Amino acid sequence: MKFAKRVLQASPSATLALSAKAKQMVADGIDVINLGVGEPDFQTSAAIKQAAIKAINDGKADFYTPANGILPLRQAICDRLKADFGVTFQPDQVTVTVGGKFSLYVLAQTLFESGDEVLIPLPYWVSYGEQIKLADAQPIFVQPKSSSKVTVAELESARTSKTRAVIINSPQNPSGLVYSKAELMAIGEWAVEHDVILLADDMYGKLVYNGNKFTSLIQLSEPIRRQTILVSGLSKAYAMTGWRIGYTVADQAVISKMNTIISHATSNLAAVSQYAALAALTGDQSVVEKMRQAFEQRLNTIYPELIAIPGFELPQKPEGAFYLFPKVAAAVKMAGFSSTEEFATALLEQAHVAVVAGVGFGMPDHLRLSYATDLKSLQTAIKRIKEFMQQFV
Repeated sequence: MKFAKRVLQASPSATLALSAKAKQMVADGIDVINLGVGEPDFQTSAAIKQAAIKAINDGKADFYTPANGILPLRQAICDRLKADFGVTFQPDQVTVTVGGKFSLYVLAQTLFESGDEVLIPLPYWVSYGEQIKLADAQPIFVQPKSSSKVTVAELESARTSKTRAVIINSPQNPSGLVYSKAELMAIGEWAVEHDVILLADDMYGKLVYNGNKFTSLIQLSEPIRRQTILVSGLSKAYAMTGWRIGYTVADQAVISKMNTIISHATSNLAAVSQYAALAALTGDQSVVEKMRQAFEQRLNTIYPELIAIPGFELPQKPEGAFYLFPKVAAAVKMAGFSSTEEFATALLEQAHVAVVAGVGFGMPDHLRLSYATDLKSLQTAIKRIKEFMQQFV
């Protein structure tokens, strides 16, 4: 069988591959604590589930919907953005997709082609680069020099005449760092000056901790808003990963072209998920705050325990999302492994803790650990890793 060049150039998701192995070990009866996948351990709220059940019972989930989603849901997204950021959008500027990941994929197919370059600051979410390559474009990875947040000077050094866009993810997966308003303003003004599209991945925007503030590119100046395409969804903040609800907000011309691709790719997001999303956005928002507080408590509890592990370095405490991204080069060397991948495999097989090697995020000297699981399990996992390392001290 001959395969297309685009698929031969793409790599499987590092996070999903790791999770599959961990789940198989659990199925085999091994007590594995999985810190590999970014998935809240909370159940979707009862009110959202009941709204979905009602939609099924009322016959609303039985038929196709418009490719871009039902109008009440797109209006609810506009209303939520207005309430959260004070910015006005119209429903024809919104399209609803099968998760935020598919929004990013469709955007790549809509905007980019061979010869185009897209700037991606390191560390980056594993699918950004692969989706750009699947559009026959070129991901250009930009390494921040002094921290995990890219500067305008660093972006400008990477910009060429082929640069079409830059992806800004805040709070960042995997580092958990949050761009300040001033940092985003500088990047936004640079993008406007050079006509570079801003792809704003705000998926973790509601999960920010310890007094840190989240700012979205869409709430800055009007020129920056026009330059920005927002991608977000309900998976993380509303504990709805299985419902697969993402959305894109952009100028109507972009949304129209995305809808063309969506109509041929998925037809529409499952109708029952759309009614669940409608209930999530228009209902009681305290469920989001309850989870945010739980994540904050977990972060504050396990961060000092993590940095006490021999060979683990994480001088800057995460500010959002639910990940820890320590540098473990010293630990890898101390334990006698040749790579972080080998180290992660040993942690899974010997300590029975699943983590993700940083190579999938563009930084091979790091590991990503998710704290989107209960505090007791987290503390047990950190204890296991520390005990694993103590044998090499």
